[in-house]
Amino acid sequence: MGLSAFCFMLARRLRKLNDLETGLGGAIAVMTSEIGRLEKSILLAKAEATAATQALAEEIERAKQERAFWMLQQKFAEPGPQRSNRLQRRRRREGAVVDA
Repeated sequence: MGLSAFCFMLARRLRKLNDLETGLGGAIAVMTSEIGRLEKSILLAKAEATAATQALAEEIERAKQERAFWMLQQKFAEPGPQRSNRLQRRRRREGAVVDA
């Protein structure tokens, strides 16, 4: 008789524990749904971070190419080596002597 009362009381406690609204079962169900939601959020954040990383890498590559282009443009735009003033005066004098 004592054993049946114990089993009855244990079954009643287990039912309360597994109740989805107030018991441990409800807490487990809520936690499971939260875990699923968090996993989706993590995957979305990871995908966004990967896309942002790829876009940034492309922008950096374009910037490197543009920098190289402008450095090349600058190199071609530089005038040739300037002759010294002394050499220029000397050539003018020599030209004046030849003309005379």
